Amino acid sequence: MNERIRSPQVRLVGADGEQIGVVTTQEALQRAREADLDLVEVAPQANPPVCRIMDYGKFKYERDIRQKEARKKQSRTELKEIKFRPKIDAHDYGTKKGHVERFLRGGHKVKVTIMFRGREMTHTELGRKILDRLVGDLGEMVTVESMPKQEGRNMIMVISPNKRYMEQLARTKALEPVLQLEPELESEPEPELESEPEPELASEPEPEAVTTAAAPEPDEG
Repeated sequence: MNERIRSPQVRLVGADGEQIGVVTTQEALQRAREADLDLVEVAPQANPPVCRIMDYGKFKYERDIRQKEARKKQSRTELKEIKFRPKIDAHDYGTKKGHVERFLRGGHKVKVTIMFRGREMTHTELGRKILDRLVGDLGEMVTVESMPKQEGRNMIMVISPNKRYMEQLARTKALEPVLQLEPELESEPEPELESEPEPELASEPEPEAVTTAAAPEPDEG
């Protein structure tokens, strides 16, 4: 930036994006000073290097803000919610479990709610069984953040993805193409099987019964 630019010539871009062209570094610096701005090298690998006239302090501030927002978006997790009934059938359970897995793989926490109605409140143990079953089915991919607790007519549990397991799963998935290729290479063609004749079929003799049937009758005399 500014006097630290060592190249004798630069390809200059104005503050408004105008392509000024190749000028001496001194001329580029003079233009930047007249505009009360900075001369910043934006493409040092070019020949000559590309420099732009800009307010470097403002540019750096806006860049830092953008990077901060990007980091926030990357680390932001949402709390998803899935609701079960205590007498849920097997098909609905499987569907909802699939939704929970999808949320966990997306890095989100999941609030699992068991909704009781009427007399179902006298059998809250059914809801606890569903939550225990769900945790058991999800296995290593899940961590229980908040143990099941009763809130009015609902039983609630909060689970989150097991980061270590998810990282291992991602690494395994990345290696899948290589792992799938290895058996193919090991079982590569066995030419002797393809070119070898089948002796049983090729050398099988004609049945002797055909020859016997054509033999002459016994001598009558």
